[in-house]
Parts: sequence; C-alpha cells; structure tokens
Amino acid sequence: MIDITAQLSMIKRGAVELISEDELLEKLKKSIKTGKPLRIKAGFDPTAPDLHLGHTVLIQKLKQFQELGHHIIFLIGDFTGMIGDPTGRSETRKPLTREEVFKNAETYKKQIFKMLNPEKTQIVFNSEWFANMNVLEVVKLGSMQTVARMLEREDFKKRFHNQQDITILEFYYPLFQAYDSVYLKADVELGGTDQLFNLLMGRTLQKKMGQEPQVVITMPLLEGTDGVQKMSKSLGNYIGITESPGEIFGKIMSVSDDLMVKYYELLSSLSNTELEELKQGLKNGTAHPRDAKVRLAKEITTRFHGTDAAIKAASEFDKVFKSKGIPEDIEEKTITIQTDDIGVIDLLKATALAPSTSEARRLIQQGGVSIDGTKISDINLRFPAHKDYLLQVGKRRFAKVSIKQ
Repeated sequence: MIDITAQLSMIKRGAVELISEDELLEKLKKSIKTGKPLRIKAGFDPTAPDLHLGHTVLIQKLKQFQELGHHIIFLIGDFTGMIGDPTGRSETRKPLTREEVFKNAETYKKQIFKMLNPEKTQIVFNSEWFANMNVLEVVKLGSMQTVARMLEREDFKKRFHNQQDITILEFYYPLFQAYDSVYLKADVELGGTDQLFNLLMGRTLQKKMGQEPQVVITMPLLEGTDGVQKMSKSLGNYIGITESPGEIFGKIMSVSDDLMVKYYELLSSLSNTELEELKQGLKNGTAHPRDAKVRLAKEITTRFHGTDAAIKAASEFDKVFKSKGIPEDIEEKTITIQTDDIGVIDLLKATALAPSTSEARRLIQQGGVSIDGTKISDINLRFPAHKDYLLQVGKRRFAKVSIKQ
C-alpha cells in the first residue's frame, strides 16, 4: 500500500474540508499496519437519468481512493431518492416514484464504470436495509436527534423562519443518510460542500451507535460552462458524460482559462506533480492556455468515448474553429410537414436543436442560430418545403435538414 504522505497528498487534492485530518492519519496508519483497506463511501440519489461532469468530481475522488488501494462503496440512494434530499430546497420536494428511481439507478451503474474499476467497486442500494426496517426501528432512529439540532441546518432554518412547510419526512433524510454510514461501517464519506450537515450527521450517529466516526471530506460544487452557476442540466451549463465526443470536447474548450485549471484539479488524472508543473507553466507563460485546454478536453473525451473519438473530436473542432469549416459527419434529418412551409422555431424543435419553444426563441434572440450560413434574428421566419437547409446552433451543433411535404 502507498505510504501515508503520498496518500494524504492525493486525498486532499481539491478538497474543501477534511474532518479531521488527524483522524484520517490514524485510520491510514491502521490500514497500512493491518493491510486492511479503508471503506470509502459516497452516496448518489438517482434523481436524474444522466450524470454530468459535476457529479464526477466525487467519482474522481473515489477513483483516487481506489488507486490508493482502498475499498470503494458506491451507494445508490434508491430509498432516500424517493424521499428527496431537502438540501438547498426552499420548498418540499416532490418524491420520485420507485419506477423513476430504478430507471435512473440503472443508468448510473452503467456510467460510473467509465471511471471506476467494476471489479473493485461495491455498488449498494440503501433499500437493502431500509426496506426491512420495522416501525419501531424507524421511530428509534428519529430519537437519535433533536428538532433544535435539525433547525440548525441553514435551509431548514430559512424555511422555518419564512413559515414554509418542512415535513417530518425531510427531517428523516439526514438521519437515513447517516444510518447508511452506520450500516456500511464507513471509514470515510465524500460529499459536496452542500452536504456537510448530512455528512456530519453520519459521524454523530456512528458515535451514538458505538462505531468509530467516519472522516468527512467535502468537495467543491463544480461550476458549469458559464463559469458562474453550479453545473446543472436545468441551467443548460452542463457537460453530460453521455453527450457526443464533439459536444464534450467543444464544451470544455469553451470554459474560461481560470475554470479550466479548476477542472484539471478536480477531474483530471494528472499527478499532483504534473498538475503543479502545468499551473506554473500557465503562470510564467511557458504553457499556452489553449494547448492546456485541448489536453484536458482530449483526456475527458477519451475517458467517456475512447482515444479515437477524442482525436476525431479534436480534429473536427480545429476544422470548425480554425478553418471556419463545418464538421464532416453532420447528422442528416428529414422532416415532413403538412403545410407549404415551417417556422424557424418549429424547425429547431423538429431537429432537436432546441428542446422547447422558449429555448428556441432564446437561441434566436441571442444570435445563436444560423441557417445556410446566415444568422437568424426573426423568430417568425418561415422556410419552404422541398428544400434542404444547413442549420447551426451555437458554435458546435449542426444538422442537415431536408423538408418534405
């Protein structure tokens, strides 16, 4: 097993808080002495079908622990997902159905093994233990914490002050997440900075139930491509790991130079030494930001689609942006209409270049739509049938469209 100094350096990389470093050192010493790996836990509620790079910050940290020889527990919160995490919520969350949870969970299982070693990763569902709990055990769990302690949580405090509903079930969410750590005998739990209350609750419950408390490591919430807001599909600033190689590559190339460095620290597999060399090179001018960004885009694209796809994505990117050309492999679509022509908004929706009327209108108004090389500004513009068109949305998305009647 790797020595403590090297392990600690890798574990602390990019972390916001480590509670506590002394406890972690003791656990690492014991692990080396006994040859028994630490049990590293991270939980994910399957609230959406697809993961984006923001989710992979924790998965990358799990991968680092895995490479250090420790036991990785990827917890899918199928039970807690049906309750809904109240973190950051200003109102009671609508619970997911069991069908929605299991459908999303299956996609998670497929996606995480693009980063983690499937033979060395334990996947667990917390319904395995919660589904078998009787009412008395659930009541006993509720007795482990006070309402006053729960109201110390910032989002609960705000809602209580604003006289907004807080259900008893939401109070149970941190307790259920904490009990996951008790059941799994976690030595370390990872989570985003917004999960600190829940993570610390795990320490509290472990102590009360006679276990050595887990070490808590919080990781930053990754900003999206806008460089401001937390990466989120609803905000449109996300980079999905199931997106096409060209989309992943192009979106990474669009982030700011400062954000690129953060992406390197949290997402890249560069060693700490290589990372410091890169930072120094960017600082003193011996490394060009664009070259560094290409390197990162290739690494991330390779991770989810393979080397050949990453090389092709880089080539297509150069062709579009350097030569002002268009990609070679543009998706061709045929749409059939009942009228003589079609409006530009309906055309964008029909070709899936815009998911909704409001998004299509926004793209046009912001100057992000071109047809046959001409930028479109009129949201009421119409296009005749029996013609072919080249559509472009933003800098990277193209479609060849044939309109039939």
